[in-house]
Amino acid sequence: MATRSLARFVYGKVQANVVARSGSSFTNQARLFSSPAATQYEYIKVDKAGAQKNIGLVTLNRPKALNALCNGLMKEVLEALEMFDADDNIGAIIITGNEKAFAAGADIKEMQNVTYAKCITKNLLSGWDQIANVKKPVIAAVNGYALGGGCEVAMMCDIIYAGEKAKFGQPEILIGTIPGAGGTQRLTRAVGKSKAMEIVLTGNQVTAQEAEKMGLVSKIFPPDQLLPETVKLAEKIAANSPIAVALAKESVNTAFETTLAEGLHFEKRTFHGTFATKDRLEGMTAFIEKRPPKFTSE
Repeated sequence: MATRSLARFVYGKVQANVVARSGSSFTNQARLFSSPAATQYEYIKVDKAGAQKNIGLVTLNRPKALNALCNGLMKEVLEALEMFDADDNIGAIIITGNEKAFAAGADIKEMQNVTYAKCITKNLLSGWDQIANVKKPVIAAVNGYALGGGCEVAMMCDIIYAGEKAKFGQPEILIGTIPGAGGTQRLTRAVGKSKAMEIVLTGNQVTAQEAEKMGLVSKIFPPDQLLPETVKLAEKIAANSPIAVALAKESVNTAFETTLAEGLHFEKRTFHGTFATKDRLEGMTAFIEKRPPKFTSE
């Protein structure tokens, strides 16, 4: 939930450590992506990635503001996710930024003069949670800064892959407020109370290596390999039964919201439910016949 001003503050503090890369290696990965004929966006780029073009790719695109999450950007992100979620040809979705920043926070200029009354009547930041409600798997590919709202958006995703120079943090305390889009809740569930308290109460940044050690990040890659490796992961997920993937995602998420006994019951009944699908029968039959399965999402 950090702001544009905060993004500038943070960037100024660490600017000397940022290596500017002219002619980004991402341009050499063009063969992996193809732009769909879709809505033209102001703050994001939308593509289809992978050999089968079955991976939705949403790239945050406010480079001068370190991808600060203004209202317009978040509106476009949610529209793109909704589009990909409804596309039967898409098996997984990736959200990424650029090599300097995934997103350095929310746009503080938009929040500076908001009153408490307006926060309540407009339910400030409430729409952001739609990212976590996408049925298809959503993967965050994080290079550079993922601070405040940027860190919160990454945590709304199902998996986080990070570049070696990525930095995570919840610096809202430094500007007199607290995280408001999951920074005190998802972070605590991901890394535990002590680490979450330290990050939230100090505003300190966490390196990709520390984030991986804490369990916030799944894997780390060199910055130029992050997106291709994330696409590989998405393609592997997309090769499975879409029904099973959706049910598995729901079951894992349920673990964070219920007791162990309730979660185990939910898992068992969901497992039983897969026996009503053709994909489950095809998967087991293919295994016995020692051939690749042909899932039909039925």
